[in-house]
Amino acid sequence: MIIEQKIRHLFPDESHIPEKFLLKKQVIYNQYLINGELQEWSGKMCDVISPVRLKNSTGIFQKVIGKYPSLTEKEAIEALNSSLQAYDYGRGIWPSLPLVERIGYFLNFVEHLQKKKEEIITLLMWEIGKLYTDSQKEFTRTVSYIKNSIKKLKEFHSNSLKPLRGNRLIGKIRFTPLGVVLCMGPFNYPLYETFTILTPALLMGNTVIMKTPKYGILLFHHIINAFKSSFPPGVVNIIHGDPKNIISPIIKSGKINVLAFTGLKSTAEYLMSQHPDPQKLFTILGLEAKNPAIILPDADIYQAVEECLKGSLFFNGQRCTALKIIFVHTKIVKQFIKMFKEAIERIGFGMPWEKGVMITPLTEPDKPVYLKKLIMDAENGGAKVINDYGGTINQTFFYPALLYPVNLKMRIYTEEQFGPVVPVVPFDDIQEPVQYIIESVYGQQLSIFGNDADIISKLIDILIHQVCRININSMCQRGPDKFPFGGKKDSGGCVLSIADALQLFSMKMIISAKKSEDVFLNIYNK
Repeated sequence: MIIEQKIRHLFPDESHIPEKFLLKKQVIYNQYLINGELQEWSGKMCDVISPVRLKNSTGIFQKVIGKYPSLTEKEAIEALNSSLQAYDYGRGIWPSLPLVERIGYFLNFVEHLQKKKEEIITLLMWEIGKLYTDSQKEFTRTVSYIKNSIKKLKEFHSNSLKPLRGNRLIGKIRFTPLGVVLCMGPFNYPLYETFTILTPALLMGNTVIMKTPKYGILLFHHIINAFKSSFPPGVVNIIHGDPKNIISPIIKSGKINVLAFTGLKSTAEYLMSQHPDPQKLFTILGLEAKNPAIILPDADIYQAVEECLKGSLFFNGQRCTALKIIFVHTKIVKQFIKMFKEAIERIGFGMPWEKGVMITPLTEPDKPVYLKKLIMDAENGGAKVINDYGGTINQTFFYPALLYPVNLKMRIYTEEQFGPVVPVVPFDDIQEPVQYIIESVYGQQLSIFGNDADIISKLIDILIHQVCRININSMCQRGPDKFPFGGKKDSGGCVLSIADALQLFSMKMIISAKKSEDVFLNIYNK
């Protein structure tokens, strides 16, 4: 009853929100950046509605927290031409700059970025419903990613200074940019994930067109000036709006060299299909995932429950790395279900700024209804919602639902829910989860819980061919950033760590000559 009452009365009166967390006025983001100039937009604007609903004397209402421009094909092509001019086939100022100078521009940008920390954190909270503490972590991690990328790039440069010798030849390595990069980050980590592609792209000398995410867009209002003042004209161009209006024309031109995109496979396929010569478009993709956990009969069940709870419900399960289906051996499944149900009932839920909260309103307005349909489908197939009030909806809020027993006839078995629904599948034979992973269209990560080294080793040898990361007795996650991060099958086709990303956004070239040629040695020593 306490849970039900709290869900019913979840959303606060604005006057009860602590001063520190208030968004005191709308963010009117009516600018875009082209060729180093902030352009004022006087056309159609789109409302940004917070997932955090508020209440007054008449009931619950939506809070419009800002507006952003809905640009057209005209502005998109202007951004493209600006990027092309700044790159100029590798002859532009940015790709031609010495590495130390490019790094200097970026460090200046980071200095500006850090001055907007609190504004960005507040908007992450209000626009995507992310916890205040997690919003702080996202900002800090973004800055760390940029600084660590710079550090790694210096290492690359230092190593490239060493000459290569063989077969009477001497050679020098050069990392060259790829050209014009179209960057599109996701809504769930709109700052961090965007900068994990933007940072290496820029550091390696590419010019960039950045399309801001549909949700999480307003924080860029506080960054756009930093881009303008920190980089030469045309190096970074920032546009907003419907991808069909502004992204399709750019790709149809055939003039961009790289598409760096994080999001849905269907969107990536549509964008790539717009290119007139697709094999010439280099793609760096981070797509969907359905990361499974396998709980073996000898697993530490307390550890397994704790890690699976966090792995499936951190940020409401709105993470590509979230655990989205859990296979539990029948010997321990009843105890696992009981303990997981109790663990759900202990977690806090509420507003992003409240202490002790784990579950908050969902970012996407249509998501609660979609999740409810998945539950109804599973119930029709014989599954039950195990925890009290699981799947209860209040506006944008969805209380976590533990589903059991789930089987292959249910949509939740294969669909990526991207939300707080936890499907549990019992198994007797280890080949059941193994075959699921082999047949899955996704291939990002998985988690194995157990203590028998021989069994786990055999599973690793089989499953490492299906996913890019196997976690032992821990949840799936991205990080630390020095670790490779990627996906196979429909989860993507590249590996990103700080080092990998720098190499992905560049081409390793070699300049070689016969050892005896003095001219090469003179060039090499410059």
